[in-house]
Amino acid sequence: MSLETQIAQDLKAAMKAKDDVAKRGIRAIKTAILLAKTDGSGAEITEADEIKMLQKLVKQRKESLDIYTKQGREDLAKTEVEEIAVIERYLPKQMDEAELTEYLKGLMAKVGATSMKDMGKLMGMASKGLAGKADGKAISTIVKQLLG
Repeated sequence: MSLETQIAQDLKAAMKAKDDVAKRGIRAIKTAILLAKTDGSGAEITEADEIKMLQKLVKQRKESLDIYTKQGREDLAKTEVEEIAVIERYLPKQMDEAELTEYLKGLMAKVGATSMKDMGKLMGMASKGLAGKADGKAISTIVKQLLG
């Protein structure tokens, strides 16, 4: 089932249940899908594009959450936390730090990366291999630890 179909069904269910939190998060996803479909490229939205779109939505909300928390706006921060939880339901299961470290160690051995000079090559391969399974910031942090 495509993400768009799943979102439409979930939005109906949230509306029937009068779940305002779910409605907000699902509508944000629906809007992002609509924008992607009407961007003028004419290209079909692939599963990888859907995952990137969802990750972008989560990242935007995390950045907003950080700003609201620093400014002491707990009311707005709460809204962002709720929307993040809704959007993350549609993302694949994220790797934990131990799994991510093991994957990156294996990739380092395969590529022969030993110093910070190899970080760009390693990050490129890791980002492709872990698309949707790990956050880019988490990957970068662990790669720096392993190479540093």
